[in-house]
Amino acid sequence: MGLARAWSIGLHGIDGDLVEIEADVGRGLPGLSLVGLPDAALAEARDRVRAAVVNSGWRWPGKKITLALSPATLPKQGSSYDVALACGVLAADGQVRPSALEGVVLLGELALDGRIREVRGVLPCVVAARRAGMRRVVVPEECLEEASLVGDVELFGAGHLADVLAWVEGQGTLTRAPVRPPLARPRAHEDLGEVVGQGPARRAAEVAAAGGHHLLFVGPPGSGKTMIARRLVGLLPDLSVTEAMEVAAVRSLAGSLPPDGDLVVTPPFVAPHHGVSAAALVGGGSGLARPGAVSLAHRGVLFLDEVYEFGPHLLDCLRTPLEEGEVRLARKDGVVRYPSRFQLVMAANPCPCAPPRPTDCDCRPDALRRYRSRLSGPMLDRTDLQVELQPVTTLDRGADEQEEDTATVRARVLAARERARERWAGTGWRSNAEVPGPALRRLRPMDPGVTGELDGLLRAGLLTARALDRCLRVAWTVCDLREGDRPDVDDVHAALELRRRGATT
Repeated sequence: MGLARAWSIGLHGIDGDLVEIEADVGRGLPGLSLVGLPDAALAEARDRVRAAVVNSGWRWPGKKITLALSPATLPKQGSSYDVALACGVLAADGQVRPSALEGVVLLGELALDGRIREVRGVLPCVVAARRAGMRRVVVPEECLEEASLVGDVELFGAGHLADVLAWVEGQGTLTRAPVRPPLARPRAHEDLGEVVGQGPARRAAEVAAAGGHHLLFVGPPGSGKTMIARRLVGLLPDLSVTEAMEVAAVRSLAGSLPPDGDLVVTPPFVAPHHGVSAAALVGGGSGLARPGAVSLAHRGVLFLDEVYEFGPHLLDCLRTPLEEGEVRLARKDGVVRYPSRFQLVMAANPCPCAPPRPTDCDCRPDALRRYRSRLSGPMLDRTDLQVELQPVTTLDRGADEQEEDTATVRARVLAARERARERWAGTGWRSNAEVPGPALRRLRPMDPGVTGELDGLLRAGLLTARALDRCLRVAWTVCDLREGDRPDVDDVHAALELRRRGATT
């Protein structure tokens, strides 16, 4: 009777747990039992592993084989355990040294001929291995670039099971991870200076970028709503190493990391079509749910163009991510959480017929009411800035009418962000939009004379308590942009006007 151990990683959302694989080869009828809550893909590993071992030139034990995956109560899914299962069986049978597997995490799916195929989620797996104290990780060669984003881990890439077994026996070598710079250079953006006119909308985009606020554009076709929204990413600060790793981990699970394997510091921009399903928007699927668009937009911008065309149930699904910065999805295999702290930018036509000039609208009042009611009151209440764009009447700009480019506006945004970061240092909040309302009023109270207009609107029922807090946050952002110490009456009025501009929608 032989007993050996191998290690792999079980993912639960973007969080990973070290999985110990115990292999027992003993007397009894030949066969393989796999225990430890495997899903269908993992249960089928018995056939893949056996064929891969035999076709790699090794002997498959003609005995009773038991494979136990621990912790037993943790649901395990996917095919990334194949390499670890094969090595565990051969070590228990005495064909490779069991001690050589100590402290090594093995990841990869096996083809029937022994080739090691790439798997999703390698990046969070390597992060979990490092957190668990494992310092050597073997991954598929195709995933080595991705895995190399994680430091303080000895990484190896393997293309075939025979290579892994030879390396375990000390008779061969595996591909080592490349040495890479800590961050990739930011990518080029479309320039804000290309937008003709639309001063209020450009100002709203600047305020949104400076404070991390949510934004709604309403205007006729061709007025520049999408143009400004796509250029908002160019105004945002680059991601830190920690933030970039969070974004890369989500994209690794979704299989959408860039092919060059660089750690991208540019905030993501995600723009799902209005025909998207709820599972694609917030995450879902059978077994353990996969990340959706709101998680792919983590630390970036989620842009919903033609927002009135989205189903009301889809828009209401965004309420919890907007408030809590994460998505929790319950499925039959357990509950997973994905980060989803994004800026929501929405764009819409003022009516279904959407003529070039709003005065030419021929929509009936009831049709117009149904069209606009798709964006519910609670969702509008969570939108900090609501701006109405006017039709573009000319594309000609004189020499003295050149608009500010992205670099100029971004410099002001970064300066405002730095002031907010200093103000909230030590609290964990990095932008004005992240500060909870009670903490905002307690830590940075304003003089009643400054907030008198907001208080009057609250008493009159024209403003909710949530909307009042959002106006206060925007006022702090406007104050940061003008390099002020504390918001004054003009800042509060400007914040209220930025919210009122879309009130007609």
